[in-house]
Amino acid sequence: MPSPEKPPPRAWQRMLSGRRLDLLNPSPLDIEIEDIAHGLARVARWNGQTTGDHAFSVAQHSLLVERIVSELRTEFPKRWRLAALIHDAPEYVVGDLITPFKSAIGLDYRALEDRLLQAVHIRFGLPGELPKSVSAAIKRADKIAAFLEATQLAGFADSEARRFFTAPRGLNAASLKEFSALEPLSPPDAQKDFITRFQMLTDDTSN
Repeated sequence: MPSPEKPPPRAWQRMLSGRRLDLLNPSPLDIEIEDIAHGLARVARWNGQTTGDHAFSVAQHSLLVERIVSELRTEFPKRWRLAALIHDAPEYVVGDLITPFKSAIGLDYRALEDRLLQAVHIRFGLPGELPKSVSAAIKRADKIAAFLEATQLAGFADSEARRFFTAPRGLNAASLKEFSALEPLSPPDAQKDFITRFQMLTDDTSN
């Protein structure tokens, strides 16, 4: 008798909402903002190598990126600011690999992240692929956020951070002062702030 074929390895993750998200073929219907917020608030930036009583979470990083985008591109409608807020949403299931490790893994990992992000975009009414100008603005804000985190929390000297990230040019003095006091939050607080910002950006009655 031929031996039965082995079932394929499990490629889905069960969420606290009860959803089962297939990482290889993600469906927008299986994505909930509460799962994203919960996961991102518990994923550490910089592999946890930051100062403070708590890790600086991807949820906090996402909030910072959205604020920087709003400062740099004041004409952006809320939908593009929402895209900035959820730009790292795939990390709620795949974690936050540091850039050197992503480079070592190669394109397969990036393709997986891209599929997940496209599903997240569609779930929340955004195009699967953002306009290039929007993607470029988010990427610039992402690098500015990395510079601020690196110099304030991750032990980088200013000169070293300038070699790898983007210095915070284009921000006004008040914003620079605000962004120069990063304080890692507890996971519940970061999760709450992320949800609050998401609701503001998806509320058609707010300006």
